[in-house]
Amino acid sequence: IVIKFTKFVQKVYGEKTLAENLTFIAEAIYPNTNGTPNEKIRRYFLNDFYKDHVKVYQKKPIYWQFESTGGGKSNAFKALIYLHRYNKYTIGRVRTDYLHSLQRKYEGEIKGLDTLIGATENAKEQASYRKTIEELRKKVIECRTYDQVVSHIALQSIEIDLDDGVTANYAKFQNVEIPQGDSKEEIKMSLLSKI
Repeated sequence: IVIKFTKFVQKVYGEKTLAENLTFIAEAIYPNTNGTPNEKIRRYFLNDFYKDHVKVYQKKPIYWQFESTGGGKSNAFKALIYLHRYNKYTIGRVRTDYLHSLQRKYEGEIKGLDTLIGATENAKEQASYRKTIEELRKKVIECRTYDQVVSHIALQSIEIDLDDGVTANYAKFQNVEIPQGDSKEEIKMSLLSKI
């Protein structure tokens, strides 16, 4: 999203003033904080954009945020969709194109860090790599749990009717219960961020 946002600013205001405009935007979002303009803009999209969007649209957002935190606290997965482009295949595409892709990246990072642990004898570096691996493993577990919910909903090919309004349509993807085979345990999770 940062890349697309940067291209938008470049197209609207021109290449010559791109760096200046990104700096201005970043400072407007997070004044007097550390980080490059790209880091600040990325942080905004990851942490604050959706909250602001929900406020502006009075809890009836036109962008919907998929979020895996219902299954953990690792903040492993987030994705935005535009409500008016939703169709019954959207959930499946989010799953295969974004969630599975991110899981593979996490798993690849873990393998790379395992290699680095074996390549260094520095105990401090090894400890740092192990800590990062543990964080990534939590993200992988959170994504796998979330994937069960996404898969369950994707297989239902749920249609929405814009005339029903955001509240009614949004509710179709919240508090999803998934039975776990023979066990009486169920996974109960929301597909989308709370509004």
